[in-house]
Amino acid sequence: MTQHSLDTPQFYLTAPQPCPYLPGKQERKVFTHLVGEKASQVNDLLTHGGFRRSQNIAYRPACEGCRACVSTRVIVDQFEGSKNLKRIAKLNEDLIGEEVPASPTSEQFSVFRSYLDARHWDGGMVDMTALDYAMMVEDTHVNTRVIEYRKRGIDSGITGRGEGPLIAAALCDVLGNGLSMVYSFFDPSESHRGLGNFMILDHIQRARRMGLPFVYLGYWVKGSPKMDYKTRFKPQEHLTMSGWEQPK
Repeated sequence: MTQHSLDTPQFYLTAPQPCPYLPGKQERKVFTHLVGEKASQVNDLLTHGGFRRSQNIAYRPACEGCRACVSTRVIVDQFEGSKNLKRIAKLNEDLIGEEVPASPTSEQFSVFRSYLDARHWDGGMVDMTALDYAMMVEDTHVNTRVIEYRKRGIDSGITGRGEGPLIAAALCDVLGNGLSMVYSFFDPSESHRGLGNFMILDHIQRARRMGLPFVYLGYWVKGSPKMDYKTRFKPQEHLTMSGWEQPK
């Protein structure tokens, strides 16, 4: 029997199932496992090629007759932000994000659970348990971190840490050429802050400080209201048949 190295990815194709973004469409995905010593390098290459990570799985759409899912990344050094995004940044100046290890906490899960119940009660993640959440955060073989957002305290400028209850959190991967935002969530009682947009803005600034050229936002789907917010972060590049290009 042929033996495969853990460092050599093997790819598989899922069975068709209803598309979560476009009614009446069926989706299929091609996926591989991110394991072994070269998991981070493989994740880098696959993300550059339009894959996304979920736990120790890298996947991308492989739908017959449909190419609606478009991989999107923000060009960090050219980003300035619209007036509305600048307003959101101003509104959240009282928050500070602290980088913590990719380890789940009960506080994170509580906010995550409230977020799902309020914002995605009809989504595929709504039945996730505390164990499911723990797997989402810590089942990774790549350079993953969590950014926790709390209100600024007296010593935040020195410690880099906020105070009080958790308001939002983001799970992201550090790639060779950028930050890849895996998942983010927030306290729904703070929804007036525009926290989803704010966390993207914060990651753009983090990438800029780290000297990384891109922030990967996953897939944009034209015609899906769930994905419209991603078009606000310009300039950006989309992955096309010819490679990464700025949309015209």
